[in-house]
Amino acid sequence: MSQLRKGDNAPDFDLEDQNGNTVKLSDYSGNKLLVYFYPKADTPGCTKQACSVRDARSELSNSGLTVVGISPDAPRKQKEFEEKYDLNFPLLSDTDHAIAGAYGAWGEKSMYGKKYQGIIRSSILVDENGKVAETWYKVKPEETVPKAMEALKA
Repeated sequence: MSQLRKGDNAPDFDLEDQNGNTVKLSDYSGNKLLVYFYPKADTPGCTKQACSVRDARSELSNSGLTVVGISPDAPRKQKEFEEKYDLNFPLLSDTDHAIAGAYGAWGEKSMYGKKYQGIIRSSILVDENGKVAETWYKVKPEETVPKAMEALKA
């Protein structure tokens, strides 16, 4: 799938969170939303990324931003991840990676010379009207929050 660009409509989603609740993009209508995609719960980079979001939650909220994380992990795995690191935001399960694909966060990767399909760590800032305000593809785990905060101040 191709990457999203500023001004595109954010693709709708309807995914189960770590608590078994259905979460939709439309639930955030009228609010700014940071949608970030991560490869696998409870791995070093994903833990660093999730904990940075957790630690900045009040600052992000004070800036009018809500955050959801999306990975191919099942809700049960997301729940274990949430509990282990005391995460305080929705972790959505995209087991068939259809939403990651729609957001341009699913594609070819390589490790040790082997190519495969997987999550491209990405963050997408969606404005109050459901439009893409900013995109960060191949974002480093520690850059997710600073880049979002910088965009909010611009």
